[in-house]
Amino acid sequence: MAHLLHLDASARSDSFSRELGAVFVKRWKAAHPEASYTYRDLVAEPVAPIDEARVRLATQSSVNGVRDLAAMDEVAAVPELADAWAATRPLIEQLLAADVLLIGTPMYNFSVPGSLKTWMDRVTLPWLPLAGKSAVVLSARGGAYGPGTPREPMDFQEPYLRAYFSALGLEDVEFVHTELTHAPVMPFLAQFRDAHEESRTAALDAVEALATRVPVATPAT
Repeated sequence: MAHLLHLDASARSDSFSRELGAVFVKRWKAAHPEASYTYRDLVAEPVAPIDEARVRLATQSSVNGVRDLAAMDEVAAVPELADAWAATRPLIEQLLAADVLLIGTPMYNFSVPGSLKTWMDRVTLPWLPLAGKSAVVLSARGGAYGPGTPREPMDFQEPYLRAYFSALGLEDVEFVHTELTHAPVMPFLAQFRDAHEESRTAALDAVEALATRVPVATPAT
């Protein structure tokens, strides 16, 4: 049975990235009525930042050649690592249970918000097996960062996330962006309001289509 893990990272409850995610989930559930679904709001339910013990978990996983949760349980069964592992294991379990990872995220300061980065830091271990899964990233950007725009070189969001997933073996990543989201409220961007509406409409259409065709991948063997 297909399983979707949905993460929201925007600090705004009425954000454009949350809007895209809600549309995706509605269409996904309609297209996959047998599927299961898990949701986490990384702002309302934040993940604890990593500390020295969590860093040592990663080091010890490499030193001991860990390849799965059971082996990590053994490595972390010492007092100085137990609490860090207790805060980390449930998040990794959620991620490993998912066939598709859906991330709704704004662009903050040309990259991802701290809420998402903290989750990534918490769940990522050298052995984390994500090959065979699919990921969908739905983002909102205050400006325009698409191909050919003056700010294209300042997009450290999509390239960063692609590199992150690729390093963990996950190559099937789809991105949909709503751009110029500041235009409706910023007077100096008023001239781009039509362009924003076009971007938003195109993004919503893309999400509707994507939710029906995202493959439920088979884990690599």
